[in-house]
Amino acid sequence: MATKPDLPEPLIFVPAQGRPQLLFVLLHGEAASPEQLLPLADALKQAFPLCMVVLPHGYHDVTHQLPQLIGQVQQWQHAYGLSGQQTALAGFSQGASMALEASHAQPDLVGRVLAFSGLYATPPTDAPPATMLHFFHGANDRQVSVDQVEATISRLAELQGDATLDVASRIGHELHEALIKQAIVRLQTCVPLRSWEAAMSSMQQPADPGTPLLAGSDRTLH
Repeated sequence: MATKPDLPEPLIFVPAQGRPQLLFVLLHGEAASPEQLLPLADALKQAFPLCMVVLPHGYHDVTHQLPQLIGQVQQWQHAYGLSGQQTALAGFSQGASMALEASHAQPDLVGRVLAFSGLYATPPTDAPPATMLHFFHGANDRQVSVDQVEATISRLAELQGDATLDVASRIGHELHEALIKQAIVRLQTCVPLRSWEAAMSSMQQPADPGTPLLAGSDRTLH
C-alpha cells in the first residue's frame, strides 16, 4: 500500500490474528520521524488488540498536504473495510494540527482525533458533526500555551462541538506517558455526545447523574 513517491513508506502494524477492527493513524511532529509516536502506538496496540496502527512520514504542510493525507487515510479504510467511525487520527504538535484540520476538511473521515500539544492551523469556524476531539496538553508547554487550548475548547463548545481537554501538570511540550495513558482512558470510556443525545432522546428521561457527560469536560492530571 504505497504512499506518494516523495514520502517514505509508513510504519504499519496489523493484528497478529484477525482482521483489523479499528484504524489509528499517528502523525509525528515537525522535524521528527514516526518513531516519535511509537510509545503511543504501543499503548494503542496493547489496549486494542484488533487495531491497525499506521505511522506515516511527513504531513506537516496543512495547505498542500491535507488532501494527500485524507486520500491516504481513505485508501487504508477502503483496503480493510473500515469506516470513519472505526478510524482515529492522532498527532503531536504539528501532527496534531494536521489531524484536526483533516477532521474538518473531511467530516466523515474519522470518529476521533487525539491532539497532543497542538492546535488548529486556523481557529475553527465550525465543528465536525461526527468526530470527538480530544486534546492532551502539558501545563508548562511554552510552544502552545494551555490558555490557547482552553480558548479553543470554549470556542468548540459554542459551535456545539464534542471535545475534551486533559492537562498534565509539570509537563511541557512533550508526548508524556501520563498523556498517553489518559488518551487510552478517553478512547475506552468517552461516549460520543451524539450517541448520548440519541440515547437520552429515545429514553425520554433525565440522564443518570452517575454517568459522566464527557463532551467538553476538563480534567487535570498530576
